[in-house]
Amino acid sequence: MLQKLIDKIEKYNSSDSITVIKNAYEFAYKAHNGQKRQSGDDYITHPYEVANILADLNLDNVTIAAGILHDVVEDTIYTYDDIKDEFGEEIAMLVDGVTKLGKLEYTTKEEQQAENLRKMFIAMAKDIRVILIKLADRLHNMRTLKYMPEKNQREKASETMEIYAPIAHRLGISTIKWEMEDLALRYLEPKEYYELVDKVAKKRQEREEYINSVIEQLRERIHDVGIEAHIEGRPKSFYSIYRKMFKQNKSFDQIFDLTAVRIIVETVKDCYGALGIVHTLWKPIPGRFKDYIAMPKPNMYQSLHTTVIGPDGQPFEVQIRTWEMHRTSEFGIAAHWKYKEGKDSLTDFDEKFTWLRQMLEWQNEIKDTREFMETLKIDLLVDEVYVFTPKGDVIDLPVDSTPIDFAYKIHSHIGNKCVGAKINGRIVTLDYKLQNGDIVEIITSANANGPSRDWLKIAKSNHTKNKIRQWFKKEKKEENVLKGRELLEREVKRHGYASSILLKPEWLETVAKKFSLHSVEDLYSSVGYGGLSANQVILRMKEEYKKVFKVEDKDIVAELEKLQKPEIKKKISSTGVKVKGIDNVMIRFARCCNPVPGDEVFGYITKGRGVSIHRKNCPNANEFLQEPERLIEVEWSEATKSSYNADVEIRAYDRKGLLVEITTIIDESKININSFSSRTTKDRMAIISFVLEIHDVEQLNKLIRKFKKIEGIVDVFRSKQ
Repeated sequence: MLQKLIDKIEKYNSSDSITVIKNAYEFAYKAHNGQKRQSGDDYITHPYEVANILADLNLDNVTIAAGILHDVVEDTIYTYDDIKDEFGEEIAMLVDGVTKLGKLEYTTKEEQQAENLRKMFIAMAKDIRVILIKLADRLHNMRTLKYMPEKNQREKASETMEIYAPIAHRLGISTIKWEMEDLALRYLEPKEYYELVDKVAKKRQEREEYINSVIEQLRERIHDVGIEAHIEGRPKSFYSIYRKMFKQNKSFDQIFDLTAVRIIVETVKDCYGALGIVHTLWKPIPGRFKDYIAMPKPNMYQSLHTTVIGPDGQPFEVQIRTWEMHRTSEFGIAAHWKYKEGKDSLTDFDEKFTWLRQMLEWQNEIKDTREFMETLKIDLLVDEVYVFTPKGDVIDLPVDSTPIDFAYKIHSHIGNKCVGAKINGRIVTLDYKLQNGDIVEIITSANANGPSRDWLKIAKSNHTKNKIRQWFKKEKKEENVLKGRELLEREVKRHGYASSILLKPEWLETVAKKFSLHSVEDLYSSVGYGGLSANQVILRMKEEYKKVFKVEDKDIVAELEKLQKPEIKKKISSTGVKVKGIDNVMIRFARCCNPVPGDEVFGYITKGRGVSIHRKNCPNANEFLQEPERLIEVEWSEATKSSYNADVEIRAYDRKGLLVEITTIIDESKININSFSSRTTKDRMAIISFVLEIHDVEQLNKLIRKFKKIEGIVDVFRSKQ
């Protein structure tokens, strides 16, 4: 078994001694002797396969040895010092960076996950190979996930999709990213995944014949002009197809680019020459050409992308790149990492990984576990927008960034002195959302008083928000303390408690320590400058209240229900919906589907009760379609301010504290609960139903997305479908 790994390594790295690999394997074999995987295999198969994945990335022998040893400290009697004594500090540091924090008590599983990730990012900043080992470890675990219980499968798959696949993308390692996403989709959406696999398989022969004919035409024309090129078809990953169907609301039959054509040439000049040939053979689709050679992605990806109308009118994508660009596309940072050259740092790539340094900056500021996890997922998943400085330098920012984000990306001083901005020579407001290709000029003033607190709501990137918070933290400590105390007292009243009861000094001190703050004054200050929200602190204060008064979760839920403001239910105004061509008509909203603004709706003319409004996917829609003469076109009024009832059902693995987390999210979203019921099945599955008072479907969908991030949630949906 070991010889196969050695043969693979020697194909690309014959100069280094293979002894360290052999010694690491023997050490790990001895350490894990007697241990079994869930599959029943000897445990050593896991570190061996991790090493194989690292070898596929053409990594150095030290990294592969550390990959073989990565679980020794965590799962055996051997310690960090044992690894250091046997293999040296370099390998020991890599193993330690991947090892989870052990023997520490955490309040929740989420808190433990967050702290493990913090540790990993710190180690990753010192040595990027830490994350390469962790990605290989996670990929093999995903390949063998079928042996885990269903609950663990969903948890691991969700974490992989939200954390590890995005990290692989940020590092440019597409081979790992694609496989992780496909494996995660298999366990998160099994029905959709296997349907997709079946549909792709049925179309494979037809698709391959089409692409092969395209490749033959290309090969002939490119050869005629003297360009040496390798041309191949690249099938789209299952997750890419699923995501496109989901985001663009398309059926499988509407996805034409199941396979792209990839052209790999020797030089950049040949890339543009090949592009010219493609565009003479087939018409390009306007707006679908992207030049990532002139403007590489932050993860170093370079290529030309164009979509053309091919034979029979079918569109397909063509990617054109050099062999060096191709290596970078497949292996990302692993294709360039400097340890191959005997250097001990990645300074040449510092600019490419500023996101990692920024992540370390704000993760030190964010003390709340839930906020850390939420912010981390947003930071990793966010898409980029590319803009220019007046001098022509390219700046990458998160999509929906504003001039404020741009200013702080250039320098903190520029951000603090910002008073305005020009986009393409025209003055814009500071909440303007930057578009690809914008030329951004920041207007500053020496007399500026610093950032405004409102900027925290306008800024998109966590880097920007962190810099603004730092300014307020440093410049206005006393003001922050007063503001923080005021915000906490206001939040206490909103939750229905008396300040004298909930804001006890001893509880405040305990909560301050939980957020890694030195004093109650620091806690007030943090709330004042926006480092913590008042609601985050009050939720922790409630935990202290619960411990002292022995209040059960169900009692807290009942209490939260009582705290819902007893507003008089608003009668739905007829201005909420407009009937095309008719004024002053009686309108009522159907209870069978409870439509809300943003839903696709239709009107049904009733007998004597005006027009009833239904969602297009109403369970009774087929009955109404039997009487097409009674159907009428309706649309939502933009001016509506009404509230609407929405039925939401949550299914989750029952556990202590589940209802508290759910109702807290509803409370934070400032949404009223009109009714509520719950039950638990024999297999400990909690089924919770709410009727919520909301303004539109966007507000409801945002709430549902938040619910889905709660630990143990299996499904969330509108119950009246």
